[in-house]
Amino acid sequence: MIEIAELTKRFGRTIAVDGLSFTVRPGQVTGFLGPNGAGKSTTMRMIVGLDRPTGGAALVGGVAYARHRAPLCEVGALLDAKAVHRGRSARRHLLALAQTHGLPARRVDEVLGAVGLESVAHRRAGGFSLGMSQRLGIAAALLGDPAVVILDEPVNGLDPDGVLWVRTLLKELAAEGRTVLVSSHLMSEMAVTAEHLVIIGRGRLLADTSVDELIARVVVDRTVVRSPRAAELSDLLVRRGARVTSEASGQLQVSGLAVETIGEVARRHDLTLHELTPARASLEQAYMELTGDSVEYRDERERSAA
Repeated sequence: MIEIAELTKRFGRTIAVDGLSFTVRPGQVTGFLGPNGAGKSTTMRMIVGLDRPTGGAALVGGVAYARHRAPLCEVGALLDAKAVHRGRSARRHLLALAQTHGLPARRVDEVLGAVGLESVAHRRAGGFSLGMSQRLGIAAALLGDPAVVILDEPVNGLDPDGVLWVRTLLKELAAEGRTVLVSSHLMSEMAVTAEHLVIIGRGRLLADTSVDELIARVVVDRTVVRSPRAAELSDLLVRRGARVTSEASGQLQVSGLAVETIGEVARRHDLTLHELTPARASLEQAYMELTGDSVEYRDERERSAA
């Protein structure tokens, strides 16, 4: 488990993380989201001891990262896929890490196989593509078989097969009872991978909630209706004050009326319905609505719209 309590980090006059508190629990994938400059990377660096907090605490298993006797076996992290010795082969890079914790060479070969890099194990890591570097970074994170896994933008540079592989891996790690914290700007990926979300903006907590609860906060006034007598139903709904558009034959987009009212109108006039589906917001819509005031970098058109 990861526990963040009143965590604060200042760089001169800049407050990167401002009294942040949340808990990442085992057994589920927790998405760590926020606009650029929100403080996500700084928070993750403090969790693994790369930055020292100005105030508060970041604990893993109740202990600060630096106080673990074998931190690689407690926390596996990928924060920068290109943070490798460019002259070493992938296998030697992992072997050097393994030797710091007394891990056997066979464990290196196991994780290379797990991430699909066996065939390039003896190639210099400095020549790897971003996608290959991501796989090597994930291998390093898994090397000590840790109970906690922290990954920063792990699908960057991966092809669709690689993205699916990471998605499956994260779910498998969580199913094994591990604590999994993953940051990403890909809302579509978070929607199908994460069960819980921690969202920050300008260094402060904006939401600590499940994906479904966050999406449910956004009210979408639109219902999809399909009927063989769509034109007749449209006229009836308009008379009730609805706004109706038709994008395809037999299909209506209805706003301004509750789904129950639409169904009742159709029943009273003996109109068959083939579909009556209230629209649901996407995770991206919910995220954008929540973080709109926390975006630090905008172009002139975005500022005007805001």
